[in-house]
Amino acid sequence: MDTILVVDDEKNYLVVLEAILEPEGYEVITADNASAALKHIRESDIDLVVTDIKMPGISGMKLLEKCKKIRPELPVIMMTAYGTIEMAVEAMKKDAFDYITKPFKNEELKIIIKKALENYRLAKENRRLSEALLDRYKYYNIIGKSKPMLKIYNLIRKVALSRASTLITGPSGTGKELIAKAIHYNGPRKEFPFISINCGGLAEALLESELFGHEKGAFTGAIAMKKGKFELADKGTFFLDEVGDMPLLLQVKLLRVLQEMEFERVGGTRSIKVDVRIISASNRNIKEDVANGLFREDLYYRLNVMDIEVPPLSERIDDIPLLVRYFIKKYGENQDQKKIELHPEVWKALYNHSWPGNVRELENVIERAVVLDSDGIITLDDLPQGFTKAETEFDIERFIPPNVSLPGILEKIEEKLIRRALFQCNNVQSHAAKRLGITKSLIKHKMKKYNITV
Repeated sequence: MDTILVVDDEKNYLVVLEAILEPEGYEVITADNASAALKHIRESDIDLVVTDIKMPGISGMKLLEKCKKIRPELPVIMMTAYGTIEMAVEAMKKDAFDYITKPFKNEELKIIIKKALENYRLAKENRRLSEALLDRYKYYNIIGKSKPMLKIYNLIRKVALSRASTLITGPSGTGKELIAKAIHYNGPRKEFPFISINCGGLAEALLESELFGHEKGAFTGAIAMKKGKFELADKGTFFLDEVGDMPLLLQVKLLRVLQEMEFERVGGTRSIKVDVRIISASNRNIKEDVANGLFREDLYYRLNVMDIEVPPLSERIDDIPLLVRYFIKKYGENQDQKKIELHPEVWKALYNHSWPGNVRELENVIERAVVLDSDGIITLDDLPQGFTKAETEFDIERFIPPNVSLPGILEKIEEKLIRRALFQCNNVQSHAAKRLGITKSLIKHKMKKYNITV
């Protein structure tokens, strides 16, 4: 719902404009002086200002100037009963969207307002698109080519084209929000907002206000109307991160919004309709929470029309070399583009670490190592305290799945070791063979056996 601020010292005009615009579906806020108007512009989510020019104290022209300093993109329509060509030219020079004289024709005003709001929406969408291009939230920002990641890419392609609610689960630090953004930016809503909220990081009352917005005076500290995240996400995607931590009372309200796609702001009575695609994420076992009465079953099935499970880094260690090189490139840019390599002992430590913090932990480790590195070779001394020499001992127990045959597991390990060595040696077979402690002819034989091409 677009919000229009009408400013005029003649209160009868405020009443008239409110009566004209509210039936058109606009939310109208009124102010009878420029000082009150500036407070609304600073504190409320305004989409358009319609202001009289001649007012006591701060004039409409001054209000226009101050408004453009606070929010340069906000459109302002000027009104006056004393219209002159010079005044119109001055208003347009100061970046007013348009100029209309009193008494005006209702239909003419409606057309100007509609055009101003369309231009404002277009400008915001263009800005979002530019930011999206800079963020580059496409598949190439999700790093990995292991079998679990290839499965996720396939799911993203399918899910992105639908509007089905999607639940992404997995441990913290695995990149659930990146996957949510990949779904959004590869789908039909990519030109509209991607709005996110962390449901576990806010108190219940504050979370409700953030989700649905609030009216002025709804509670202590609500000094102005504020639109909620649902409203800001209209026509786009709303990402509910850590949805499993949402209080039960709010789960009921969220379910109603998902069913009806409408809600009221806190302290409000007017229903606001939205068109939003919901993606949620959690590091909890929500199905278990449902069984324990901690999460509503009906909400769970509403959120989980499609599901994507993101594996921990320990289950896709094949992706470690790709991730390491990506992070070295990312953080090496601040180190004069110097070439940085890893000592073999460091690779060993990275492969054998349990990665409780997943990809986020790996990124922190590499960023730290790049900062500490002075000679282009990252050594064990550049790693955090947890990466001790003792930790480089191979903990094979945690990598062996249950009920597997000896030949089967040995072949899987052999194939992974060969692929990893080739990757680390830039596909130079003689170097990879040396790293593995085998002959070049044997590595060729094994590559043929496992259908490995370089």
